Amino acid sequence: MHLKTDRLIIRDFDKKDAAGLYEILEHPPVHCFLSEKLDSLDEAEKEVERRCKEGEDFAVCLSDTDSIIGDLFAIKEEPDTYSVGWNFNLKYGKRGYATEAAKALIDYFFNNGARRIYAYAEDDNIPSQKLCERLGMRKEGLFMEFISFVNNPDGTPHYENTYQYAILKREWIEP
Repeated sequence: MHLKTDRLIIRDFDKKDAAGLYEILEHPPVHCFLSEKLDSLDEAEKEVERRCKEGEDFAVCLSDTDSIIGDLFAIKEEPDTYSVGWNFNLKYGKRGYATEAAKALIDYFFNNGARRIYAYAEDDNIPSQKLCERLGMRKEGLFMEFISFVNNPDGTPHYENTYQYAILKREWIEP
């Protein structure tokens, strides 16, 4: 994939993205990315290598420098539905990059056979909830104690409430 927006390039991962991905995932800002936490540049290089092969993850880069500031993922569920998500370097927050990148990704998939796109956001991840809403996605439901990314102090799983947002192609095209 290779998409361009006014300020961004959304493309497949490249070996040169390891340092930027490490900066993003060294200290994941929300629990849902803790499983992707990277502890070294060597781990980041291996993760980039994996992402290059799988084709579900995309680097979000500044168009003037091609330096990575975030990543998007899109996982196809047959026949025509995609689960999408995003993670951005907090240094680039509050500038509209996530909205710009996610719009381009959703537009790409709706123009290439997708009928439905959905995303999850934990109930304490307000920035992702707001992004879903800016994208025109509707809140379809709240899964109570849906998933656990961390443990409570006593070692038991801490289950998180998770919202599901979605949008159909017809809603995207005719808002």
